[in-house]
Amino acid sequence: MPANRSAMKPLPSLRAGLLGLVVALAMAACAYHPIQSGMTREAVIARMGSPSRIVALPTGTRLQYSRQPAGQQAIMVDLDASDQVVQARQVLVAEEFARIEVGTWTRDDVERAFGRPASVDHVANWPSDILTYRWYDMQDMFYWIYLDQNNVVRRTEQGVEYHHDDMN
Repeated sequence: MPANRSAMKPLPSLRAGLLGLVVALAMAACAYHPIQSGMTREAVIARMGSPSRIVALPTGTRLQYSRQPAGQQAIMVDLDASDQVVQARQVLVAEEFARIEVGTWTRDDVERAFGRPASVDHVANWPSDILTYRWYDMQDMFYWIYLDQNNVVRRTEQGVEYHHDDMN
């Protein structure tokens, strides 16, 4: 048996590098969705399955494919009035969250843009609902949207989702 037991453990940088590679490959696979502009609603459903929610838009319909509460993706497929795909995108990303207008957006606007939240939380120092979305940005994250009693967005925050196994 070696005198130095730490020599038997993999190097932290090697472990981190391998973990990073695995995460990058997984994210690349998750980022791919087989939806193209011009596809029909039927073709989308044939490829993606039933949406988690269907939302009316002023110019057509949105098919929401959300992996909340456990997942970190939500694909929004926007259809025009003739049920043809206009765009499809993953919305649980920083650029999309940045579109939220504090004081203007309502709970309905948030859920139309991002789907249903992973959870609706409450804390002692906030008088109303806090919508929590799980997402990924180089690490597991939370995005919190604070609503007032009239369901208007009053504040947003993001934070890291810590896991107990990461705290060794």
